[in-house]
Amino acid sequence: MTRVFFAGPLSAQDKLVAILKATKAHAQGLAFFVTIYKLLILAQQRLSASGKSTDLHTFVAGCVGGYLVFGEQTNVNQQITLYLFSRIAMGLANTVLKASNLTAPPKSFAIFAAVCWGCVMVLFRRDKSVLQDSLRGSMTYLYEDSNHWSSLKTLLWHNK
Repeated sequence: MTRVFFAGPLSAQDKLVAILKATKAHAQGLAFFVTIYKLLILAQQRLSASGKSTDLHTFVAGCVGGYLVFGEQTNVNQQITLYLFSRIAMGLANTVLKASNLTAPPKSFAIFAAVCWGCVMVLFRRDKSVLQDSLRGSMTYLYEDSNHWSSLKTLLWHNK
C-alpha cells in the first residue's frame, strides 16, 4: 500500500523513512496546535470580564493555531486539514438534523457514499489535475497503472 502513497521507485528503507517523517510531522503539528490553542484560550479567559471561555475564544484560538501550525501547504498538513474538513461537514449535517428533530433517512450514508464516489470518478476521468495530489496518485495507480501488468506479481505488487 505504500506504493500508493509514495511516487517513484523507493527502497523499503526509503519508504520507512518517509513514513516515519510523515508520522513525526503529524504528531508535532498536533502537539504544537494543542499548545497554541490552550495558551490562547487561557490568555483570552484572563482578559475576559467574566473569566470564562466563549465560543468566540474557541474559534479565535482554533483559527490562530490552525493558521500558524497547518497554514503551510505540505502533504501532511493537507491530509490533516482535508480529514478535519470532512469531519466538520458531517458534524454540521448532524447539527442540522439534531436542531430540526429529524432523523437521517434510511440508507442516507449509502447514498452520500455513492454520490461522493460517483463525483470523484467523474473528476478523475475528466480532469484529474483538479484532484488533491495524493488522491490523484492513488487513483492513477489503482485505475490506470493497474491496466499494465505482465504477471500476477506486477498486477498485485507494482505495475507500470
